[in-house]
Amino acid sequence: MPKTTMTDYTADLCDDYPDKVAVLGPGYRNYGGASKCEGKIVTIRLDRNNADLVSLLRDEDGDGCMVVVDVDQAYYAVVGENLMKFAAANNYAGIIVNGYVRDTEQIEDIPVALYALGTCSRKSIPVTQGERDVVLSFGGVTFKSGDYCYADWDGVIVTAEKIG
Repeated sequence: MPKTTMTDYTADLCDDYPDKVAVLGPGYRNYGGASKCEGKIVTIRLDRNNADLVSLLRDEDGDGCMVVVDVDQAYYAVVGENLMKFAAANNYAGIIVNGYVRDTEQIEDIPVALYALGTCSRKSIPVTQGERDVVLSFGGVTFKSGDYCYADWDGVIVTAEKIG
């Protein structure tokens, strides 16, 4: 079961550490079953197809990490019910997608946060190569593997290290 030990709220962390937090811009909504989460960031850039993300979530222990996925807002779903089940089984706290997701009715009770721009019914079929542990920038925030992320109903914030 994913770790959901976050006791502080993102608003409080922003108030207490204004010089240490970056706030993800508007438009990202939580579709997952966890209302609050935190964890060390793991980044992955995809070219629409989610095969490398499947491998990550299915085959690696998440140890409470937050996976940040950049698909450059391509209008294809990269996370759905199966990936959310993998994420929950392997102890991931949450996923942030600079793009779209699907199966939202089926995933609303899976105890993993899932932030995305919206929904899309289709997925990209041709398998393409992704890149792990790369610096990603979207929504006014730079994400680096090893940085720390906090998320709740108010939004998503990123810090260089765990705070609070």
